[in-house]
Amino acid sequence: MLKTLQPAISVRAAHADDVALMAEWAQAMAFETEQKHLDPDTITRGLREGVADPQRSRYFIAEIAGEPVGTLMFTFEWSDWRCAWWWWLQSVYVPPAHRRKGVYRAMYEHVQALAKQSPEVCGLRLYVERDNIRAQRTYESLGMNDAGYWMFEEEWKRP
Repeated sequence: MLKTLQPAISVRAAHADDVALMAEWAQAMAFETEQKHLDPDTITRGLREGVADPQRSRYFIAEIAGEPVGTLMFTFEWSDWRCAWWWWLQSVYVPPAHRRKGVYRAMYEHVQALAKQSPEVCGLRLYVERDNIRAQRTYESLGMNDAGYWMFEEEWKRP
């Protein structure tokens, strides 16, 4: 029996030229996971500012043979309990044609390696929709655990 080899996946920092594609993906992800329509101008502006300012967030693009096949962003949360930073994984998207090929794993392992190289980082966190069992299983397969928290929010609409 022949084993099918997965194509090599590389992960790089996102740059300004990636913003338009990441905006498309953010809109697709919001609709797919929450049936939300994002304002294209707002998400494009948010991505542009996030990519330009690594103190706000860091974005990554996964590629196969130079073709973008996924994105991931992380932000920072200070933990006084640990005197260290949590990195929050967010804005994860892999287009349907590239799912189940190890794209998310490659991005996760890339960020995990960066985090482990930094003594100021105590771990990685993310949130996931309660009904997204497939994503939960993916995160568990990478060694993540349910932290036992519910997330609450109060949102204000901004111009």
